[in-house]
Amino acid sequence: MQPRELVVGTRPSALALWQARWVADQLEAAARRHGLPLRLKLKEIRTEGDLDHTTPLAAFGQRGIFVRAVEQALLRGEADVAVHSLKDLPGEQPPGLVLAAFPVRDDPRDAAVLARPPVDAASPAPLGYLPQGARLGTGSPRRIAHLRHWRPDLEFVPIRGNVDTRLRKLEEMGLDALVLAAAGLRRLGLWDERMQVLDPSVCLPAPGQGALALEVRADDEVARRAVQLIDDISVRLAVTAERELLARLGGGCHVPIGALATWTGGDGEKRLRLMASVADPAGSRLVVAEETRVFDEAALTAGEAAVADAEAAARALAHDTAAALLAKGAGELLGARGA
Repeated sequence: MQPRELVVGTRPSALALWQARWVADQLEAAARRHGLPLRLKLKEIRTEGDLDHTTPLAAFGQRGIFVRAVEQALLRGEADVAVHSLKDLPGEQPPGLVLAAFPVRDDPRDAAVLARPPVDAASPAPLGYLPQGARLGTGSPRRIAHLRHWRPDLEFVPIRGNVDTRLRKLEEMGLDALVLAAAGLRRLGLWDERMQVLDPSVCLPAPGQGALALEVRADDEVARRAVQLIDDISVRLAVTAERELLARLGGGCHVPIGALATWTGGDGEKRLRLMASVADPAGSRLVVAEETRVFDEAALTAGEAAVADAEAAARALAHDTAAALLAKGAGELLGARGA
C-alpha cells in the first residue's frame, strides 16, 4: 500500500515550527507502531498575526489572527493537519473543520523572565523577587490584570513578537522582566536561571495554555484517524473544561480570564479540578472559583461513547465553575449577563 502523505500546516515562527516537527515525529512513530503507511510534510503558512508585529493583539478586534490563514489552507486542501497552540484558537471552528486530537500537554503556567538576578528569590510574597516599580513586558490583558492585582506598583509595557524577539527586547527596552508562557521557553530549550514560574494562585494561565490542538477537515477520515493516534484523553478533558468555561463567560483570548484544570487521584477514580479567575482590567478585583468532578478511570478509555460522556461531564464542570464565578460578581467585571 502506498503511504498517504499528510501535509502539516503551521505558522513560520520558531516555536510553531518546533511544535509542528514534534507533532510530525509523534505521528510518524505512532503510525509505525500501528502499521499505518504514513508520510508527513511540513508547510509554512503566514498568518495576520505573523505579518503585523506592532499592533497590540487586543486592537485587532477579532479572534483567530494566528490561525485563520492556516485554517483556510486546510479548507482549500493545501494542508491536511493544522498544528495550533490551543490558547490561540477561537472557541468555534469554521464549518468543515474539527479539532481531532490534543497531544500530551506541556507546562501550562506563565513564567517571568528576569533581566537580572532576583531581589529576593525566596520571598513568599507574590512576585516578591521584583523590585518596586519594576517594568514588565507583556501585552496580555489577562497577565496585566492578574499581576496588577498583586503588585499595583508594577509598570506594564506592551510588547509583541515571537519568543526570540521578546527576549531581545528585554534588554533593548530596559525592562526588568517579561512574562511569557513557560511551555514555549521549555520547548525551544531556552529555560535558564533567569526564569521564575508564576504560581497559578498568583496568575492563572490562559485556557488551553501549554496544549496543542490538531485540526483536520471533517470529511478527511485518514487524517482524523492518524492524529487520534496521539490524542491524550486527560488533556482532552482538561482543555475541554477550560475552553467551555471561556465560552460560557463569553470571553476570548483578550479577556482577563484564567483557567486551569488539573487531575488528581488514581486507583480507578480520578478527579478533575477546574480553577478559574476573572480580573478587573485595573487589577482592583480578582474573582476566583473552583469546582471538581469525579471520573471513572476505566471509562476514559472505554470507547467513543464513554469519551463523549466524559467530555459532557467536563463541560458540566465548566458550567458549574462559571456559575460560581458569576455568583461572586464576575459578571460585573466581564459585562456577562449569566451562564
